[in-house]
Amino acid sequence: MASSRFIFLLSFLILISSSKPAPAPAPAPATATATITIPLSAPSSTKLNISSKNPWGALYHLASLSLSRAHHIKSPKTNLSLIKTPLFPRSYGGYSISLSFGTPPQTTKLVMDTGSSLVWFPCTSRYLCSKCDFPNIEAAGIPTFMPKLSSSSNLIGCKNKKCSWLFGPKIQSRCQECDPTTQNCTQACPPYVLQYGSGSTAGLLLSETLDFPDKKTIPGFLVGCSLFSIRQPEGIAGFGRSPESLPSQLGLKKFSYCLVSHAFDDSQASSDLVLDTGSGSGDTKTPGLSYTRFQKNPTTAFPDYYYVLLRNIVIGDTHVKLPYKFLVPGSDGNGGTIVDSGTTFTFMEKPVYELVAQEFEKQMTHYTVATEAQNHTGLRPCFNISGEKSVSAPELIFQFKGGAKMALPTANYFSFVDSGVICLTIVSDSVVGSGFGGGPAIILGNYQQRNFHVEFDLENERFGFKQQNCVS
Repeated sequence: MASSRFIFLLSFLILISSSKPAPAPAPAPATATATITIPLSAPSSTKLNISSKNPWGALYHLASLSLSRAHHIKSPKTNLSLIKTPLFPRSYGGYSISLSFGTPPQTTKLVMDTGSSLVWFPCTSRYLCSKCDFPNIEAAGIPTFMPKLSSSSNLIGCKNKKCSWLFGPKIQSRCQECDPTTQNCTQACPPYVLQYGSGSTAGLLLSETLDFPDKKTIPGFLVGCSLFSIRQPEGIAGFGRSPESLPSQLGLKKFSYCLVSHAFDDSQASSDLVLDTGSGSGDTKTPGLSYTRFQKNPTTAFPDYYYVLLRNIVIGDTHVKLPYKFLVPGSDGNGGTIVDSGTTFTFMEKPVYELVAQEFEKQMTHYTVATEAQNHTGLRPCFNISGEKSVSAPELIFQFKGGAKMALPTANYFSFVDSGVICLTIVSDSVVGSGFGGGPAIILGNYQQRNFHVEFDLENERFGFKQQNCVS
């Protein structure tokens, strides 16, 4: 149930959305040949100290976050109502970028998320964030964008086509204050309410100018101005496939990143997020990358997600026999694999996860199962490696359609809980059987993508990757 404060804020949003939006500047086409490079880092407030008094707590929070995110991804989203979902205290297991909006520009940090599409930020000095008592947040405060300080901020009108990007074409019928004979409508687009795996946010849609470091500016960029959130102290840069996403609005041909390791430490290392706004390179592949094509979901229930066709999971020399219905989305849209930078630990539906976990247990009998660690972290299997000089674990390989193979380093799928215990960093729901229903069966999280150069080739509809050291 939403809190009374949230209901009050939503009523307030509806009230102020009836105010008259100023005319928005026409967006300039982003077709010039250019490559934009943005530093990509793990947010300072998200890092956990694995040597703390509760070493299992870090992994428990991230496992809970990954499951909560999976619950959200696997349920069709709605922008008009809140969805009840488990909320866990957690540190962000994601990656953020800095973007500048407005005239003059104001810089804000946003979590880079390929599993959602709207770009939004906190945008009022009275921004309310419920349950946002994360490390460093209270001390540093929540940075906010101030529309009143920007001469290019305009509310999106109800009949603006960008309003329909979030609310669909039927939103036109809700523009009750508009003259049906003209497009000159002064009614604002309705407030949005977005649900994420760990919380939610609500606000109004703005037209703003997006500024990049090389002086390239994008006027008329659709952005969310959030006034209230639950467990969302930072904004989100949506890199999904819907029209309101950053790649769609910029007309990107491709984007790529290389995620530095977030090993629960306080490292300030960062890597680059590269946005290719060029005129297109045809079918040219990036040297050294293995590619697999993006897949189509037969339904429109999950428009944001990047689906890839996972054919096999290999553990050591064993090909795990995965039920076909989990590998390919069915006529109901359920099943298949997506790539999501907003999920920390890879999620697998229970039947798939059990096959994987049991195979590791079968091949790692030289270690004792760490039952206590499993109970405290929610991860499985966990092994006691006390006294061992090195970890001996079978290789984990994801094989995709087209022959591309992602062979993960051990650090990408086993994490040290403390000096004597390691746990598999793949999660699943506790429901026995087909899982909690709906959506992707496998969600490839950012923990498994670390130290891989990853490319989303939008022009040629393919996903590319190669292992490399992201710090260097």
